[in-house]
Amino acid sequence: MAAPPPGLSIVAELSAANGLSADTSNQTPTCTAIVKIANRHGLHARPAARLVQESRLFDARIELRNLDTGAGPVPATSLSRVATLGALCGHRVEVAATGSQAQEALNHVLALANRRFDEQDPTSAAAPQRSAGHRAHGTPMPASPGIAIGPAVSMRAADVEIPDEVPGDSPTEWRRVRAAIAEVRREIQRIRVAAAREGGEGEAAIFDAHLMLIDDTDLLDDVRARIAAGQAAPRAWIDAIASVEAEFAGVSDEYLRARALDVHAVGQQVARALTGAPAIRIEGEGVLIVDDLVPAQVADLDTSRVTGIVMAAGSPTSHSAILARSRAIPTVVAAGPAVLDVPPGTTVALDGTTGRVFVDPSEETLRELDAADQQARAKTALARAGAFSPAVTRDGVEVLVGANLGSVPDARAAADNGAELAGLVRTEFLYLGRHQPPTTEEQIEVYRSLADALGGERLTLRTLDIGGDKPLPYAPQPPEANPFLGMRGIRLALAQRDLLDDQLRAIVAVAYETPVSVMFPMVSTVDELADARHRLDLAIQLAGRGRPAGLQVGIMVEVPAAALKADAFAPHVDFFSVGTNDLTQYTVAAERGNPSVASLGDPLDPGVLHLIRAVCRAAEGRCLVAVCGELAADEAATPLLVALGVRELSVAPSSVAVVKQAVRQIDRAADAELVHRALTAAGPRDVRAILG
Repeated sequence: MAAPPPGLSIVAELSAANGLSADTSNQTPTCTAIVKIANRHGLHARPAARLVQESRLFDARIELRNLDTGAGPVPATSLSRVATLGALCGHRVEVAATGSQAQEALNHVLALANRRFDEQDPTSAAAPQRSAGHRAHGTPMPASPGIAIGPAVSMRAADVEIPDEVPGDSPTEWRRVRAAIAEVRREIQRIRVAAAREGGEGEAAIFDAHLMLIDDTDLLDDVRARIAAGQAAPRAWIDAIASVEAEFAGVSDEYLRARALDVHAVGQQVARALTGAPAIRIEGEGVLIVDDLVPAQVADLDTSRVTGIVMAAGSPTSHSAILARSRAIPTVVAAGPAVLDVPPGTTVALDGTTGRVFVDPSEETLRELDAADQQARAKTALARAGAFSPAVTRDGVEVLVGANLGSVPDARAAADNGAELAGLVRTEFLYLGRHQPPTTEEQIEVYRSLADALGGERLTLRTLDIGGDKPLPYAPQPPEANPFLGMRGIRLALAQRDLLDDQLRAIVAVAYETPVSVMFPMVSTVDELADARHRLDLAIQLAGRGRPAGLQVGIMVEVPAAALKADAFAPHVDFFSVGTNDLTQYTVAAERGNPSVASLGDPLDPGVLHLIRAVCRAAEGRCLVAVCGELAADEAATPLLVALGVRELSVAPSSVAVVKQAVRQIDRAADAELVHRALTAAGPRDVRAILG
C-alpha cells in the first residue's frame, strides 16, 4: 500500500483491491475495512461522538474491533461501548458493516476517518509563572476592562445525594428518567449553541458527545432494566451511569481515563434534574478561575461574590466575554490551561484592560494596579456625569452612541447608561432554547417591552441570525463541514421563509408604535437584500396600514465582499452596521473563538480598517455607517472610527457613557493623517501604537 500524503491523519488499510472486503457467504453481506487511528488522543469523547452520530444515519449495523488490543466487537452507535475499545493513536480498528446500506455506511465511516473524525488539532499553552509578583505566562488577552484583586475561587458542582425513596410503578419511573433526560438535552443543546457561536464547532463538539451519551441505547436499556428490577429512577440512573463511567476509567490510556469525568458530569446533570438538586456553586468570594464559561453561566454569576474572571481558554469576542463586559466584570481570557492549577485562596490580580494577570502579586504590583483602578474609577465617574448628554467631537460632529441588547434587562441598563438607541437587538434570544419558534404575538410583546425600557428610543432589530453553528430544532439543517461559511443569517432566513415572515410581521407591527430599524445579517449579495426587502414589503402590505413612518432598513456588513460592494448596496439601505467581530474573522481567516489563532483576530488589523473605510466612502452623503462589533467599545479606537466616517457606535450598555466621553475628547472628526497612518501600518500592533 502506498504511503499516505503528508498531513493525512487517518489511513484506511484496505483489505481488498478496491479497499473493501465483502462476506457474501450469507444473504446479508458484510463489508469490512481497517482504519489506523491518528487522532492524538485516540477515539476519545469528541471523535467518538462524531463517529456514533454519523453511524446512526444508515440502515446498517456497524461494528468496531480493536485489532491491537482484541477489544470488541462493539456497536458503532453506542458511545459507551465505543469507549471500551480503548482505541489509541496508532491502533488499528476493524470496521464491519452489515445491512442494506452496508457499503454506503462503510464508505462514510472511511471518509470520516480520513478527516480524523472532524477533530481539530489540539493546542497547548504555556503554564503561568507562579513566582510572587510575576505575570501569568501564556497569551492572556483583555476581555472586559477593570481591575480585580482577590483570592482565587473555583466553580464546583457537588455530587447529588440520591434519596432512598420507594419507587413507583415501572412506567412512572421510566417517564421520570425520560423527562429528566429531555430537560438536560435542552440545556446541553442551548449550551452547545452558545459554545459553537463563541468558539466554533471544534469547541462545541464535546457537547455532541454529551448528547450522544444521554441518548445511548445501551445505557438507557440498562436504566430501564434496573427500574424493572425495582429501583427508583434516580438510583437506576446513577448506578447505570456509574457503570459507563467505570468502563471509561478502566481503559489503559490516561487521557481516555480522564474522559470518565465527562461521563460523571453528564450523569450528575441528569441526576440533578431527577432530584431537583442545585446545580453549580462558587466556592468562596474573589477572582473566578475557570477553563471557560458559556454565556448562561456568566449571566448567572453573583457579582457581589465574583469580582473578576480569568479564563484559561476563551476569546475577547466570545459571547461570554461580551456578556462579562455588559455586566462590568473585569475579565481576562486565553490565560493558558495551567492557570487552572492556581490553588484556591491564592491572591490573584488582573487588569481586564491590558490583559495582565498576576499570581501572588508583589506589594509594588498591587500599588500599581490600585493606582490604575483609581484612575479608571475617576474616568468612569466623569463619563457617568455626562451619560445623558450628546456625544459631540470638539469640532462639532455628533456621533450617536447606542447599545447592543440581548434581553429586556439589557434595555433597562442601556437606558440607565444614556444610550441614544438600541444599535443592535440580537433577536435570536427569543428563539433559542425552545422547541418551537415564538409566535408573532410573543415577539410583538417583547419588542414593545424593549421599546418601553428604552423610553421610546429607536430599536435596531436584527432579524434572526442563526444557522449551521447555531442550530434550531425547528429549523433543521444538514450537518455542515464549515458552518461559518454555510447557511447562516439571511441565507437561512430566506430558506426558512415562514420564520422570517413571522418575524417581519412582528417588526412591522411594532414599527407603527415606535421608531424601528430592521437589519438583515450576513448579507453578501444585493439579490439577498432585494429578496429580504421584498419579504418586508409583503409584511407591510399584510398589515394594511401603509409603510410605518419611522421604519428604516439596513444590513450588517460582516462579509468582506459586502464591504467591497458597499457602493452597490448603498442605494437600497438607510444605514450600514459593521459587525467587526465576524468581519475580522472572515478577513484574516482566523476563527473568532479559536484560542490558537485568537491573537490574529484583531479588528484593528489594517485589512479590516480598509474594509470599514470602503463602507464609509460608499455611504458618504447617502446613508449612515454604524459599528456594532466589539471594536466600537474600544476607546482607543474611537478617534480612528470617527475619522474613517463612522457616525454611530453601538456597545454593551455598561460602555455607553465611557464611549460617549471618548467621542468628546476627539479634536478633529476628519483626521486624514490618522487614517493614512493606520491604513498603511504593518499590523494591528502598529495601529495600537499609533492610537497611543
